[in-house]
Amino acid sequence: MMPIWLGILVAVLVGAASAAVAFVAGQNHRKAVAEQKIGSAEDEAKRIINDAIKAAEQKRKEAAIEAKDELFKMRTEADKEVKERRNELSRQERRLDQKEEAIDRKTANLEQKEEDLRKRTELCEARLAEIDQMKQRELEKLETISGLTQDAAKDMLLARLDEELQHEKALRISAFEAQTKDDAEQLAREYITQAISRCAADHSSEVTVSVVPLPNDEMKGRIIGREGRNIRALETATGVDLIIDDTPEAITLSSFDPIRREIARQTLEKLIIDGRIHPARIEETVEKCRRELDQSIKKEGERCVMEVGVHGIHPDIVKLLGRLKYRTSFGQNVLNHSLEVAYLSGLMAAELGMNVNQARRAGLLHDIGKALDHEIEGSHIQIGVDVAKKYKENPAVIHAIEAHHGDVEAKTPLAFIVMAADAISAARPGARRENVENYIKRLESLEEISNSFDGVERSFAIQAGREVRIMVKPEVISDDRLAMLAHDIVTKIESELDYPGQIKVNVIRENRATDFAK
Repeated sequence: MMPIWLGILVAVLVGAASAAVAFVAGQNHRKAVAEQKIGSAEDEAKRIINDAIKAAEQKRKEAAIEAKDELFKMRTEADKEVKERRNELSRQERRLDQKEEAIDRKTANLEQKEEDLRKRTELCEARLAEIDQMKQRELEKLETISGLTQDAAKDMLLARLDEELQHEKALRISAFEAQTKDDAEQLAREYITQAISRCAADHSSEVTVSVVPLPNDEMKGRIIGREGRNIRALETATGVDLIIDDTPEAITLSSFDPIRREIARQTLEKLIIDGRIHPARIEETVEKCRRELDQSIKKEGERCVMEVGVHGIHPDIVKLLGRLKYRTSFGQNVLNHSLEVAYLSGLMAAELGMNVNQARRAGLLHDIGKALDHEIEGSHIQIGVDVAKKYKENPAVIHAIEAHHGDVEAKTPLAFIVMAADAISAARPGARRENVENYIKRLESLEEISNSFDGVERSFAIQAGREVRIMVKPEVISDDRLAMLAHDIVTKIESELDYPGQIKVNVIRENRATDFAK
């Protein structure tokens, strides 16, 4: 009996031999199949290449045929175009030949005409020479008969003709001048009448007082303050006289200077709304209102420039125009007057066919000097001329400013227009009040006299000119010199001013020490 392990070993060896035989047989089969597939792929590739070669050859033949057809068409078209161009050139050559023949005929005709004209000219020249000879012989006979030369006879004839026409000339010139004057006066009346009727400028006369309404009568006591310190601070800071009387719920501000009065009015209104009324707050509010009024003046000047339609005015002149809102002349608001003169000048310039914008510009700026006549010496005309020259205004506008009151002779139509417009605006019934202007000039003179002394910081004429308050610089004027300064001012006022009653001179010196706790 065979052992078990030997049987297992034999079985394993038999299995291994079977597996080896099966593996070799599989390898041979796979190799045969692969060789068969490779042979089929090579046959297919050769077939595809042959088909591609045949297709390419077919495409090449078709492309060659198409190229030959296209070349034939291009040659046909080119031959046709060449033929057409040759035909066109032939036609143009025939036209040129015809034109040359026509030109040759015209040239021949012109030459014939020139020859005829030359012959006629020679004939005319010969006849003119013959006529000149005959004329000369006749003149010689006339000179012999009259005993005068040709020049002497001409002078005698002209002298007699001059004598005969001189009287007639004088009559015609006189009649023409009279007619011209009548027509000019009629036209001037028509232009001025039309300008006045078409100008509807607002008109208002300024006064020297403003009224500020109060919410209640208790506010009067707060404005006056303890022992009157608030009202004194307000009057000192603004230079305006506050009149607190029995009028219910109202305070009257009195000052001849509209700018001061406006600052005081705005200050008082702000203090009433704020409720904090004491000297420090009053001074702070006054300074704030001064700055706001400067801005308002600038905006007012810009508004006037836009309203009149005049552009290109220097910003400094625009500010001066805004200041005219707070300037009066014989009770008439100067800014309203300037606007009215600008409108009237523009209307009259339009009627005369002149430059309307230039006329309006001259009318608007004719009184610009009045914005500075309180600060600069000289008449408002000279100040206005200097300002206009400084900011390089048009010479025609400068001349109109200089001549609008007749200080210099008006030499341009623009100057006459501005002069007429200014007279129309000023002569309007009720436009000006002489007494108010004289009163304001007296107050201005009172302040000028006070400001002329050294050490005076500023002065305010109040109480309708019955009192002047003078603020002095404490570092310049000592307490010992106050009485002497007051006496000197009184002496100068008495010698230079005419005034009713008496004027109280108040000289005020104040020292302050300010510090901040940090």
